[in-house]
Parts: sequence; C-alpha cells; structure tokens
Amino acid sequence: VVFAGDGEPQIPQSMVTRITGLLQSDKLQPDTYSIGGSVEMLESRIAQELGMEAAIWMPTGTLANQIALRHHCGTKSRIVLQEQSHIYHDEGDALVKLSGLNAIPLAPGRPYFSVDELRKALEEATSGRVLNPVGAVSIESPVRRQAGQVVPWNEMRSITNLCHDEGIPVHLDAARLYMMSAATGIDVKKYASLFDSVYISLYKYFGAPFGAILAGPDKFIENMFHDRRMFGGGLPSSYLSAALALEGMNGFPARFNKSFNKAKALFEIINKLPGIEIRQFQNGSNIFELLITKNISTDQLIENLLNVNIVIPEPKNDWPVPLIHVNTTILRKSNSEIADSFSDAIKKSIEPAP
Repeated sequence: VVFAGDGEPQIPQSMVTRITGLLQSDKLQPDTYSIGGSVEMLESRIAQELGMEAAIWMPTGTLANQIALRHHCGTKSRIVLQEQSHIYHDEGDALVKLSGLNAIPLAPGRPYFSVDELRKALEEATSGRVLNPVGAVSIESPVRRQAGQVVPWNEMRSITNLCHDEGIPVHLDAARLYMMSAATGIDVKKYASLFDSVYISLYKYFGAPFGAILAGPDKFIENMFHDRRMFGGGLPSSYLSAALALEGMNGFPARFNKSFNKAKALFEIINKLPGIEIRQFQNGSNIFELLITKNISTDQLIENLLNVNIVIPEPKNDWPVPLIHVNTTILRKSNSEIADSFSDAIKKSIEPAP
C-alpha cells in the first residue's frame, strides 16, 4: 500500500505489460504527430465526459496551461491566479517569457482567493493611468502546494460568475479533476461547466507515462494544434500514452470512490490508536495530515511500516508533518490488516523516556 502520490506506481515491467495487452486487443491506433488514432479517441472521450465541445492532447500540463491562457488573453497581458498555484511557482515564469503575459498572484500562502479579492484586482487593472485589463483568470484546484486542498464549490462559482459577468475567460487548472470529483462528490461535468477551458493530467492517476488534455469550445480548440507544434509539442507516437490513458480511465471513478470510502473507514480505526491522528483538511481532497505525539519517532514509524509494505512519505520542507495520500493501492490490503500494521509500527517507534 503506497500512501504517496495520486495513482498506482508505474514501473517499466507494468508499463510494458499494459502496452502488450493493448496491442493484442488491437487498441493501439497510431497518430500522425499527435493527430488522429488513439489520441483523437481520447480527446473525444474526455470532451464528452466534461461536457465540453472539443479537446486537444498536450504532452504536458505546463504546455496545456500556457497555450490555454495565451489564447484566452489575446492582446491583453494580465492573468490573475493563486500565488500558490503551479503556474506561478513551478513553470519558470513561462507566461511572461514565452507569451508576454504578466501573472497577478492573489492569496499568498493560501489555497484560494475570494471573489472580493478578485474584484479588487479587476478594478485595479482598469483604474490606473494606463488601462491594462485582465485577460484571463486561472484557478488551480486541488492546489498541490497546499496539500491538495480544493477551492470550495460556492467560492468557485462566485469567482466564475464574476468573470463571466465581466467578459473575462476563466481557466481551470485541474490536473486532478477526476480525483477531486471523488473527494467532493461534485461531478466532473458540473465543475467543467463553470469554466471556459479545463486542463487535466493523464499520468497522475490514469497510468499514462506523460500527457495532458485541454478541453473547451470548438472555436477555442480549433487549429490549436498549430500552437502545440510551434512549442514543440506535436509529438509522434503520442498514441502510446493516449491508449494507456484510455485504459486507465475505464472504471476509475468507481475504483477511486471505493478507495476513498475505504480510507475514511480506515482512518477512523487508526485514529483510535494511541499517539496518532490522521486529520482531514476542511477543504481537502485525497491528502491528509499524519500527526503523531512527540514520544513516537517519525523516521522509525516510516521505516517500520515500510518493512510490512506500507509506504508513508517522509515530511518535506514545504509541509511540517507527513502527508498521507489516498490512491487505489489502498485496495491491496484489508483495513484490519493495515490498521494492525499501524498499531504494531507505533509500538515499535516509541522512544524511551529521557
């Protein structure tokens, strides 16, 4: 059981086995530089599931976000987004370097900004000596840098309503959209209905080695493959990734819902053990905080659990305590077996009193 990451760990042997199975069942349909074949089948399927008119395959989420916001803005140069977003922190200032777009970060150190904060930013953009209106608004949810916390539905709806009233396109950076849907109980199509474009990842939990999908209206997606090629993203043999994603999507909502419900029941059992608590965020997704008392060694607990094939990630600099990630590997063992392993590991990790 791997309480880290969003999906099943992908190793070379399993990837080759899956591709071999797809070949034998005639489900590998070649593309021409990311056009047609299994790629087109995937684009059509996700567009339909999101209730969008069209979709286009991208090699990475970074490129999907870049091209989406580039198209939305046109000649306008300002984009409002979360200060904690992937676009702002983890894409190398690509907006300004590649497309001349200036990011206006809101809600520093927090998962999301409020509609009032956005309204103020929109007013500031049009009240200076030089008119410089906002060209697009981007919302990331769940927010990776904030332990997978999601933007609450009511706040998301208020923000997108304001954007639509002001005629400003709004983009959803939702690499983990299907996972967020399972955590909140809100359908992916309902989420997508609020936005002018949506990006989702194909490798985080659908089992593809790489890839992303950008969905939106026909006119928005039409001829976007030219920009994809301009940025070096029109890859040959993309059908291999697309076909693996198509396979990984089959039954995923049911599997993840089962995993999420199993995790809730498991954490109730574990939280009855002495010295440990698995705590859910108020607006959380599949990530939970692991809290332990001072007399229990975190390093020893992690090692003891690893010895019985339960993986807990070590604490990182960007979060003070270990974070438990729920994914479908939780289905590999019974809750009683996992809880017993935690109980034994805790007992072996208690440090002697000074």
